[in-house]
Amino acid sequence: MSMPGLKKGSGISPRVSEGLLFVVSAPSGAGKTSLCKEVIKYIPNIQHSVSYTTRSSRPSETDGTDYHFITEGTFRKMIEDDAFIEWAIVHGNYYGTSKKDLGVLLSRGIDIILDIDSQGAMQIKKRFKNGVFCYVLPPSFEHLIERLTVRKGDTPKEIKRRLKVAREEVKDYRMYDYLIVNDDFDRALGELKAIITSARIKMDRINPAWVEYNFFERRGG
Repeated sequence: MSMPGLKKGSGISPRVSEGLLFVVSAPSGAGKTSLCKEVIKYIPNIQHSVSYTTRSSRPSETDGTDYHFITEGTFRKMIEDDAFIEWAIVHGNYYGTSKKDLGVLLSRGIDIILDIDSQGAMQIKKRFKNGVFCYVLPPSFEHLIERLTVRKGDTPKEIKRRLKVAREEVKDYRMYDYLIVNDDFDRALGELKAIITSARIKMDRINPAWVEYNFFERRGG
């Protein structure tokens, strides 16, 4: 974000230095991962966090890009080492977010977008009071059934289990700051862009030193 009047060499940024955390949750099949991956193509200075999981990769997924696919033994060792800022068992598999990976990026002033289930989101909400939490829903439960059915990589048994879990997860939607209804991907993407942009310019994200320098100190108080 550029601001008029910022004197070159002052070393003062209009934004606070630490990155902002955006957490996006949804029932399986609602499109949260697609939205998170797409939005970083349009918004500068934001990265999609890559979670760790013990589930098997789908044919279209790449290790290190979609997830870090690891064994249950390795995941349990990371839990023992307190390596996760959040972790949960979802659909019988472990999922978690690396505390170190997240901390390094945020300390560099890079905003992070993280797509995780509601269990993990609520763990993070307790630790990041200034995080931004978004929930994504399809237009109806029938649409969710259709999306999971046509998606490759899940067995009928797995689909049935995901739908059962989805009914329970949707109950958590009131715990979030924003709700995006993904009935049209482009419109949903536009809403996610707007959320990120507006959160970045909230008053608690502005560096008071920048205001003081540009409007008081440079002009003699």
